Amino acid sequence: MAAVTEGDAGPTGARGSTAEAPGFLSRAGTAIRRNPTIFIGGAILLILIVLAAIAPWITGDPLKLTPSQRLRPPSERWWFGTDQYGRDVYSRTIYGARVSLVVGLAVAAFASVIGLTLGLLCGYFRKVDAIVMRVMDGIMSIPSILLAIALITLTRPGLGIVLVAIVIPEVPRIVRLTRSVVLSIRSQPYIESAISGGTRGAKLLVKHILPNTMAPLIVQATYVCASAMLVEAGLSFLGAGVPPEIPSWGNIISQGRTFFQIAPWSILIPGAFLTLTVLAVNMLGDGLRDRLDPRLSRRM
Repeated sequence: MAAVTEGDAGPTGARGSTAEAPGFLSRAGTAIRRNPTIFIGGAILLILIVLAAIAPWITGDPLKLTPSQRLRPPSERWWFGTDQYGRDVYSRTIYGARVSLVVGLAVAAFASVIGLTLGLLCGYFRKVDAIVMRVMDGIMSIPSILLAIALITLTRPGLGIVLVAIVIPEVPRIVRLTRSVVLSIRSQPYIESAISGGTRGAKLLVKHILPNTMAPLIVQATYVCASAMLVEAGLSFLGAGVPPEIPSWGNIISQGRTFFQIAPWSILIPGAFLTLTVLAVNMLGDGLRDRLDPRLSRRM
């Protein structure tokens, strides 16, 4: 009988143990191939956040007036051209990203927290549901842009008022989503088992129901973020958003619309940034939906 050498050992031998686990780059490449929309959307959004954060170091003063350089086309000196007052459109566009990103992320965060709390209470307590959902129905019956304009016109325009005006119309969406998820979870056997075991009230909501609402809530929050950016831009375009001295993509487009035929860059460039940002957030939301939804993730 031929002797078995060390090199010919079976699966548990030396040769069988030489297979290396996939490295970080390999795992990252696999994740990107499986979820390209998450990677692309997240990468674009991350770049825009970094640009907005370092704006003071990579741009000039967005409010500086240079009348002798008004309506200059994009060039080596003025990357995005200048507007009718000689202000640098590049600086104003990068600073405008701060307003849109702050509004989008803040509205998504506040609306999610408020909507999640109310949705949990409505889905679990029937008496609360009868009252709160009627209020939500009343808010949803009013067009969000009109409600925001009404709130802003009653007070002094400012970023805080804009946030409140956009959060209020977005809350009912989160409440209805969370409520529907809670109602579907309440009838599950493990919830009935927890109740029979003595788990009730707040502990049941936090320990058993809340974790199951996080996946759809995260996806919905991305869409709320994108919607808030568009609403803020629309309000600023109409003059009902942030004050004109604060650069935002909406008021940059509004101020440049009169000179569109001779200086189209003052509108097209901030409009492109707004479109790209909303597209990135929506792509991230679509990717998260595909990833977090068990029914869709099985098909991938």
